[in-house]
Amino acid sequence: MEAHGDKQSIGNIIQEKSKTTDVMTSASTIATLSFYNTTPEQQEPPTKRHTGPFDARGADWRNLQLGETDLSKARLCRVDLRGVDLHGCRLEGTDLRLARYDSYTIWPNDFDFRSSGAIGPQARLNGSFLNSADLSGMDLEGASLMGAYLSGADLSGACLRGARLAGADLRYALLRGALCEETRFLNCQLDYVDFRCADLNNVDLSSAGCVSGADFSGAIYLDALRESLLGRSFQELDCWNPLTRRTTRESLHG
Repeated sequence: MEAHGDKQSIGNIIQEKSKTTDVMTSASTIATLSFYNTTPEQQEPPTKRHTGPFDARGADWRNLQLGETDLSKARLCRVDLRGVDLHGCRLEGTDLRLARYDSYTIWPNDFDFRSSGAIGPQARLNGSFLNSADLSGMDLEGASLMGAYLSGADLSGACLRGARLAGADLRYALLRGALCEETRFLNCQLDYVDFRCADLNNVDLSSAGCVSGADFSGAIYLDALRESLLGRSFQELDCWNPLTRRTTRESLHG
């Protein structure tokens, strides 16, 4: 019963934070988006006979060949574009916020996909509100997430190699098994982060913010970080993580 209560309390904290936060991809206010409402009005790409702006919010278009489809002003929020060939498409004014792409997505020449609001490698998402987002398994290599709000986000198994997370809020985030090689955590809030079995090769956490309750059990390349982390205050090291049921100090001694 105690474990159930502890997990429920963490969930309540994250849920309350999410209720008061709109999803944003820039400093200016945009329409509220739900990361989880993935039922689109249209799952299939538009045909040549289609006229007017196309709405495919939340559709799964993975690995499609879209040819010379006109997607100008289309609403592609949350669309899964991993492996999609878009090189012949028109994307003028297309809404790509929270769309997912990967290194196999082919974009039109000269299209600035990095600043489109879509999520993937090298994306520029500084200051974005991604609280509690499910980003598990995502390729975010080289992405810029400085000052991003990622509290409670699920980044389990994600590739964060070389990602810039300076000043990001990662409290209660799940990074189990994530590839964090050379990830930059300068001034990050890492309270209760689940780093279990994460790859921390060439990671410097000496300049990170608070690590109270963070769990490093089974993390790869932890030996290079252990001494520095054990030099933190006892308030951080002896903080109990109710989800993993151990203190930060215990997780470091493994």
